[in-house]
Amino acid sequence: MPERRTVALVTLGCARNEVDSEELAGRLAADGWELVENAEDADVAVVNTCGFVEAAKKDSVDALLEANDLKDHGRTQAVVAVGCMAERYGKELADALPEADGVLGFDDYADISNRLQVILSGGSVEAHTPRDRRKLLPLSPVERQQAAASVALPGHGDTAEAPEAAVAAVPPANVPSDLPEGLAPASGPRAPLRRRLDTSPVASVKLASGCDRRCSFCAIPSFRGSFVSRRPSDVLNETRWLAEQGVKEIMLVSENNTSYGKDLGDIRLLESLLPELAAVDGLERVRVSYLQPAEMRPGLIDVLTSTEKVVPYFDLSFQHSAPDVLRAMRRFGDTDRFLELLETIRSKAPTAGARSNFIVGFPGETEADFKELERFVTHARLDAIGVFGYSDEDGTEAATYEHKLPQDVVDERLAHLSRLAEELTAQRAEERIGETLEVLVESFDEEEDGWIGRAAHQAPETDGQVIVTADSAEGLGLAPGRMVRVEVVATEGVDLVAECLMAEEAGR
Repeated sequence: MPERRTVALVTLGCARNEVDSEELAGRLAADGWELVENAEDADVAVVNTCGFVEAAKKDSVDALLEANDLKDHGRTQAVVAVGCMAERYGKELADALPEADGVLGFDDYADISNRLQVILSGGSVEAHTPRDRRKLLPLSPVERQQAAASVALPGHGDTAEAPEAAVAAVPPANVPSDLPEGLAPASGPRAPLRRRLDTSPVASVKLASGCDRRCSFCAIPSFRGSFVSRRPSDVLNETRWLAEQGVKEIMLVSENNTSYGKDLGDIRLLESLLPELAAVDGLERVRVSYLQPAEMRPGLIDVLTSTEKVVPYFDLSFQHSAPDVLRAMRRFGDTDRFLELLETIRSKAPTAGARSNFIVGFPGETEADFKELERFVTHARLDAIGVFGYSDEDGTEAATYEHKLPQDVVDERLAHLSRLAEELTAQRAEERIGETLEVLVESFDEEEDGWIGRAAHQAPETDGQVIVTADSAEGLGLAPGRMVRVEVVATEGVDLVAECLMAEEAGR
């Protein structure tokens, strides 16, 4: 019998990284590796790092060091870094962190099993050499699909096919008889293998990778590359597989979902794809994240607010609202245009969910600019708000800007807007008292003495939750994956407290 090889994947960062980890898990499972949940039970601990901001980088380094400590008193023999931080820094990270036995980039994903085997056997794999991934594909989006065959794109599989101009439901290919149970069958030459790493009724599906925007504060395009859409048929087939695995809600993720289809010849392809996804048997919800305000179009708003099972949820990347700051960020818009966008959305779906992130203390941000941002946040009625203080990011245009604000000013504005955001989102939650919601149940919390779930306006991990009181749910047989109809009766900050309606109305 072949020697038992075990591997654990530790995932940090965003939902896109979670999808990448499940692709790595699929590749490893297909090659005979045994996946285990805890790093201390694994021969190799693979840490999927985040390289977005300083705090995320620190968390990634801490996770690598923590995994390395297991070598002294656990089964773990090797620790390997993958993901955005490994891709972004490569050899520099390897030199600074000798505790990592390997630093692998996206180009290593297709051969991840052999790379790990070499490391586990005591060999060495040359650390990844970073490069600007924006330069790997043609500048013109429509020329990228064929050229992408030679470029590693996590979440896309290994090879490209001719682009599709319309949604097509392609039946899954024949599954090899020796494919491990629970492994997503590749539905075409470009579809990735995937193995779920948890049993949550919610899963993310990658819609595209990379970004063509050139925001002056963001380094993501340099290490994630140019924007490349996945084929609609691959997205559909992966969603069908997830539904067969018990998933009730999918969240479409990418660096910019509003650009989906532009390299496939149809910038409105998302509007066509969403109803197809919503029709997948067993699926209860489709959620779209990462929307660019400047690219929102009337047709997309209509589909997001009127399609059954597509939730009216708007994760809008505003970042700021003062025109001068937005121009310095290489972005578009202003307070009034953003408020008009939100008004348009709510005229079609009054209870739609809306969230955003903001950067304060950007170079050159004046007190008047900050007040303008306050004005927007105060009137926007957002359900969830993330606030970040500006810091220089390696390789970004903004890092070269003059007129940097003193750190104490940045910290003061960060604290002020964070307090305001906390107050405003709590008020927004209170506005929902008395609303009737459909809640997807995810777990039972002994401490809260209630079922924990999320309504349509709440994305996983970022937007609060709904606590369904145990007394009101008694006798309904609730379990993770069930949908239940509730009435909001109270709030706890951004979280909602709710009671089930009559049993015959409650859920499915």
